[in-house]
Amino acid sequence: MNRLDGKVALISGAARGIGAATARLMVEAGAKVAIADVLDERGRETAQALAGAGNAALYLHLDVTREEDWTAAVAATVARFGGLDILVNNAGLFLGKGIEEASLEEWQRLCAVNLTGVFLGTKHALPALRERGRESPHGSAIVNLASVAGLVGSQIDPLYSLTKGGVTLFTKSTALEFARKGYRIRVNSIHPGVIQTREAGKWVWCAVS
Repeated sequence: MNRLDGKVALISGAARGIGAATARLMVEAGAKVAIADVLDERGRETAQALAGAGNAALYLHLDVTREEDWTAAVAATVARFGGLDILVNNAGLFLGKGIEEASLEEWQRLCAVNLTGVFLGTKHALPALRERGRESPHGSAIVNLASVAGLVGSQIDPLYSLTKGGVTLFTKSTALEFARKGYRIRVNSIHPGVIQTREAGKWVWCAVS
């Protein structure tokens, strides 16, 4: 038996990169996966490639900054697969500018995706995760994609570092809150470095999530 047999996951920003690789590995381990992104064409291609005979993957349009998109994505995942065991808050932006060069609009967009998106995903997936957590001997899980820049800082993009530091502490805080409330939902963060991602037929280096 695979480790994720019978599990259902919703992954934001999963059309490409780390999100798509995570979806592939989860499907290979036996899970059903909802691939959510704003890159509709790429997301559908990823889902189609992973679906297989068992219809193991579903694509959903999701702008992580929009509450109504999260509500719809969680509802569609539960309707299609019967529940939700795992949320992966993977979607994120990298600005690549110093404090003096960054505009207020860019900062607000960075916060909207990297922070508000994680908050909204956690909030709206919580009821479904809590319900499955009661039924499963292992509980449910939330995985937040932070960054090494959220642990040690970044001389290239301090604003990105600020948002990912927020994700790191939010992860710890929600883990404590859910444990106190007896929700049986584990919450962990992952802190990758710079990842090589294929864009427009070329391999490029970019900060993750």
